[in-house]
Amino acid sequence: MLVPATPLSAARLAPVGIAVPAAADAVSPATGSAPPSRTEIELRGDQLNVLADHRASVTGTLLQARTAPLAGRLVALQAAGRWGWHTLARARTGARGRFRVSYAPPGIGSRAVRLLFAGAAGALASERGLGRLNSYRVVEASWYGGGGSLACGGTLTSATLGVASKTLPCGTLVTLRYAGRTVRVPVVDRGPYVEGREFDLTEATKEALGFAGVGEVWSTS
Repeated sequence: MLVPATPLSAARLAPVGIAVPAAADAVSPATGSAPPSRTEIELRGDQLNVLADHRASVTGTLLQARTAPLAGRLVALQAAGRWGWHTLARARTGARGRFRVSYAPPGIGSRAVRLLFAGAAGALASERGLGRLNSYRVVEASWYGGGGSLACGGTLTSATLGVASKTLPCGTLVTLRYAGRTVRVPVVDRGPYVEGREFDLTEATKEALGFAGVGEVWSTS
């Protein structure tokens, strides 16, 4: 009885001294070319905390296979919205793969942002999260401590992160910036009741910002 021969692997059929390409390096039978290479967005710097009348910016380098710069490619700054990501601004990479994307926010607010390279012939798509883009206005604030009940529910303690506001709904998230520090906290109480002041920071919020006590802070709300 004849026993069917077992198919030999590509490695066993290869002549001695000739390496068999790995799957990642294989040639595409459809196009006769190598598959697209992995790309990477290298971040060089960013300015994502700005006043409403200033421009935000991100600089970086687009690299292929970690080392080769990709020139003449579009990189997009995108923001997360209710229906997914949408593009705020684009920039084309230079000869060394470097880019600078600049964007002027239309008003105050805070949103999650990312950089996206959509891919091209020979280069796979890539993205890089950037955290949040915060556009602020200047407001007067103070702080308060002690105990007692909060107008939005719960009890005020030295560990409570939040702000008191006369107008914003309870639970509204507010991003505050002071002396280079940033916190994002909810509205937990009502106040302040001093003319000209918009927020009362809880003790924990004051400490997180390094806030002096009474003065100007940047706010996204």
